[in-house]
Amino acid sequence: MSSTHPGDAVARSTSRGQVLAWSFWDWGSAAFNAVIVTFVFSVYLTDGVGKDLPGPVSASTWLAWSIAAGSLVIAVLAPVLGQRSDAGGRRKRSLALLTGAVVVLMALMFFVKEDYHYLWLGLLLISLGIVLFELAQVPYFAMLRQVSTPETVGRVSGLGWGFGYLGGIVLLIIVFVGLISGDGGLLGVTTDDGLNIRLVAIVSAVWFLVFALPVLLFVPELPAEASPLPRTGFVDSYRVLFAEVRTMWRDDRETLKFLIASALYRDGLAGVFTFGAVIAVSVYGFTDETVIPFGIVANVAAAGGAILAGRFDDRSGPRRVVVFSLVSMMVVGTVLLFVEGSTGFWIFGLLLCLFVGPAQSASRTYLVRLTAVGKEGQNFGLYAMTGRAASFLSPALFGLFAFIGGDDRWGIVGILVVLAAGLAALFLVAPQVRDRALEVR
Repeated sequence: MSSTHPGDAVARSTSRGQVLAWSFWDWGSAAFNAVIVTFVFSVYLTDGVGKDLPGPVSASTWLAWSIAAGSLVIAVLAPVLGQRSDAGGRRKRSLALLTGAVVVLMALMFFVKEDYHYLWLGLLLISLGIVLFELAQVPYFAMLRQVSTPETVGRVSGLGWGFGYLGGIVLLIIVFVGLISGDGGLLGVTTDDGLNIRLVAIVSAVWFLVFALPVLLFVPELPAEASPLPRTGFVDSYRVLFAEVRTMWRDDRETLKFLIASALYRDGLAGVFTFGAVIAVSVYGFTDETVIPFGIVANVAAAGGAILAGRFDDRSGPRRVVVFSLVSMMVVGTVLLFVEGSTGFWIFGLLLCLFVGPAQSASRTYLVRLTAVGKEGQNFGLYAMTGRAASFLSPALFGLFAFIGGDDRWGIVGILVVLAAGLAALFLVAPQVRDRALEVR
């Protein structure tokens, strides 16, 4: 892009090649999010590396504390780094540096052997990885407007979110069959010193790197002059941020209200996947073996829902998609309270996941549509910050209601309460009618 008009930060038309290039980052990033953090490396740290850790604090507790510390760093840095990537026209450069750093950290996980002396190295790598991965999502989300138009932003966001779910499943199947199942998978890699899992980290790093390259090669950089934000030093960026938030409170309060509402219900959405496997095993009769196929199908359902809902997002607006998804999840979750056996959970658990993807994807487009052109990075930094601030709610309420009810089943009520709070807060946001990208056309 050579022009310096603010409209240059918005795509004039949807390029299939650029959309696919942008979406492949979502596909590749699942290597970190799904394989490293959720299913493989974090489990290796707690059940393998830290299994014989001496002292009163378990490896799982150390992992939780490490992630919590990372969340604080994310909350402090995300808005300012997003603002600076806007003001300097450095979104793509920021994305490249942060993605590259995450890839390096993933590769370094190869050196974490199955010995508790290596636990601290593993915790450092995974917590730093979570921080940098979350920060990388800020410029990546902000680039959504550069590859979509106001008429297609819902479909593009839904495609990317769907790619993220599907990429994670494909890679999980590859590493499970090739390196994990049985005794070192089909490749027969020794499990001594956790070598097979350490190789999973290398495979995941290469996967992320390969699929991150298209967005860096084929999506143009944001022109610095396209953003109304001033270029300042790092410390002064906080002064600019506070001034922007005060201005937002005065002139654009609906965006702030949306950030708060979305932080609440997004934590509820995260709770569905965080505790889904827990209640499947403890309440509905799944085993460690049968819960894996359910997890795969659940992610496919969430991906399909996100891709399909993108069209409704463009036609009816993201608000209706989010509201419909949250209401549907609350109805299905209530039914789950009274369902018995694995068959019922297959049906209603998958229905629950079907609506998670649309709510996540439409939330991303909702903020894009609310945001003035050139401030996307800053606002997605605030999006990350508010999300982290509310991230304790689902775990806390799940545990509280499970304790009160004497059964993990009642933990579902805690997640429903968080979703309901987010929905109620969303109704306080004035209905969004017009995409602000249209102001610069």
